[in-house]
Amino acid sequence: MGKRTIAIFVIIIAALVLGFLFLSHRLNPQEGNLPIPGQHDQQGNNNPAEPSEKPPEIDPLQERIQAMTLEEKVGQLVMVGVDGYEINANDQQLIENYHVGGFVLLKKNVRDSGQMLNLINTLKETNGVNKIPLFLALDEEGGRISRMPAEFKKMPSSQQVGARNSGALGKKMGEILGREVKEFGMNVNFAPVLDIFSNPKNKVIGDRAFGSNPELVSKVGIQTMGGIQEQGIISVVKHFPGHGDTSVDSHVGLPRVDYDLERLRNFELRPFAEAIANDVDAIMLAHILLPKLDPDYPASFSEVLIRDILRKEMDYNGVVITDDMTMGAIVENYNIGEAAVKSILAGSDIVLVCHDFAKEEVVLKEILHAAQTGKIPADRIDESVYRVLKLKEKYALADRQKESVDVQGINAEIEQLYKDYPALKG
Repeated sequence: MGKRTIAIFVIIIAALVLGFLFLSHRLNPQEGNLPIPGQHDQQGNNNPAEPSEKPPEIDPLQERIQAMTLEEKVGQLVMVGVDGYEINANDQQLIENYHVGGFVLLKKNVRDSGQMLNLINTLKETNGVNKIPLFLALDEEGGRISRMPAEFKKMPSSQQVGARNSGALGKKMGEILGREVKEFGMNVNFAPVLDIFSNPKNKVIGDRAFGSNPELVSKVGIQTMGGIQEQGIISVVKHFPGHGDTSVDSHVGLPRVDYDLERLRNFELRPFAEAIANDVDAIMLAHILLPKLDPDYPASFSEVLIRDILRKEMDYNGVVITDDMTMGAIVENYNIGEAAVKSILAGSDIVLVCHDFAKEEVVLKEILHAAQTGKIPADRIDESVYRVLKLKEKYALADRQKESVDVQGINAEIEQLYKDYPALKG
């Protein structure tokens, strides 16, 4: 090979190498100084290869809350009672002016199934002025605590059910209780009772409890709660932190329990902890004074019991509702309006006021005034409204009318329950 041929060969090789380097640079511009088309360089040019920031996700419930008036928000934090068999001007005012979040029906509101259904439908129809559907609740525990009309066969008590020590029976009990509530187009049952009947002198609880030890109450009570929920009914367990070892009826006076936190953790609180672990919808607070924990305020508006123990220690972030604030435990010892405000400040979400329009109005006005003046911070109000709306959304509540009640079908289920478990008749 001559010198000229070698020179040409070297030139060709060099050209190939330069060509290869040029193509590599075009295919991988990150290694050089050329920007990728559409990519941000240091001058701010567009660069899709870098992930762009996603816009923050909008929470529809937060948007709804922002669009609500303060009066509408406060209304969602109060549930009230009805005076009689039909709604009256006071009930209309509670819905139209105060935007209350729900109603509870008592025995005084029930004459027969037709009247009861008409009352519920009328409440729903009247609430058409509001965008948020009503909670419609009652205490349907079975046994002596029932709001069903006389046409319905009597359900066994929780004590009778607990005596069988059967989770399956507890589940069936809950399913029928939930079905009874659902038949009337209602959506909340203040049941089951998770109190432990540990004091024989306790007449207010007695056979309303499943038993006298935490294991039994947890086992059967949580299954009953699940049966209610499976019917599409919100289950409110009660009475936190435990009403089982009291001798005073809180409907009349203020019960006192001299236990410390260690005792509560090992006994009274265990069924409630189990309920929380099994996705309880809501917890009702008892009007009980526990002076070793809070010498001034009962559990229903004690910051120690609600915020420190229930919310923080037990890690519960669901709906908290008080027992009826018109009970003797409250009205004989405290100002009902101040107690309601303290309860919201302590971490409650709903204040229950079952009797007397004047007291219902006082509670609504006091909470509103506290919110307007900043005594209850705006974010504290919004926090509870969020929980309430979230629960209503979870169960897809709507103020739909119900045309009829299948009394015969429910009675057949109750009869079958007694056939399956003959010992319940005792």
